[in-house]
Amino acid sequence: MVRKALVRRPSPLLADGIVTHIDREAADVELALQQWQGYVEALQGQGWDVFEVEPAPDCPDSVFIEDPVVVFGDLAVLTSLGALERRDEVKGVAEAVSRHGYSVEQLRLPGTLDGGDVLKVGNKVYVGLSGRTNHEGIAQLAALVEPRGFRVITVPLTKVLHLKSAVTALPDGTVVGYPPLVDSVEAFENFLAVPEESGSHVVVLDDNTVLMADSAPNSAELFAGRGLDVVTVDISEFEKLEGCVTCLSVRLRDAPR
Repeated sequence: MVRKALVRRPSPLLADGIVTHIDREAADVELALQQWQGYVEALQGQGWDVFEVEPAPDCPDSVFIEDPVVVFGDLAVLTSLGALERRDEVKGVAEAVSRHGYSVEQLRLPGTLDGGDVLKVGNKVYVGLSGRTNHEGIAQLAALVEPRGFRVITVPLTKVLHLKSAVTALPDGTVVGYPPLVDSVEAFENFLAVPEESGSHVVVLDDNTVLMADSAPNSAELFAGRGLDVVTVDISEFEKLEGCVTCLSVRLRDAPR
C-alpha cells in the first residue's frame, strides 16, 4: 500500500474559522500549530510520507484539508465547498493532487459537497446530505465514481457539521459512531457504538492501526480490545472548531506510483 498523506499548515486566522453546531471557544493558534506538528509526526512515525500543500493563510479553515478533495483510486475529485468563505481553499489542493499523478475532476455549482461528508467503506460511498453538501453535489459525485464501481449512498444529517463528524470506519469496515449524534444508525450495515463523541473519529493507517484524538480514552480502549493498535494525538484546538483527526489530512493509499 502506498502511504502518502497531504496536510496543510494552519492559517494564522485559524481562530476565526466557521463554527456551526457547537458553541465557539477561543482557539490558541500557537498551540494549534504545535498540535498540527504532532499530528504530522504521528503519521510519519507510522511510515507515512507527508507532503505539505501550499498554505492558504487568508483562509481560516484551510487546515481542514479533507474538505476540498476526495480521492477514488487514481481519480481526485475537487469539491465545490458548501461555505462560500472556503472556496479558495481548492486551488492549492488541485495543484498538489495533479503533482502526485491523479486524474482530476471538479464538482460545479449549484452542486456543493465537502469532503468531510464522504465516508468510503469498501465500494460503498456514504455521503452526508448536510448544511454543506446538497443533492446536486451528491449527484455529480455519483456520476463520476459509480462508473468506477462505487455505490453512492445518501445519508441525511441534522446533528453535526459533516458525516465524518458523526461516523468513521475501522479497518475491517465497521462503522463507529456516538449514537446521540448519529441521525440513523440503520443507515450502516455494521455499526459499533462508541462511548465518547471524539471516539467516532478514526484515521485508518493500516489494517491493524488507527489514529484518533486522545480525548476519547474509553473508545481507544474499546478499539484496542478488538485487536487494533491505537495511536493518539492531542487536537484540542481543532476540536474547538468542529475539526477532528480525519479533517487534517488526505490519505493517498491508492496514489498513482
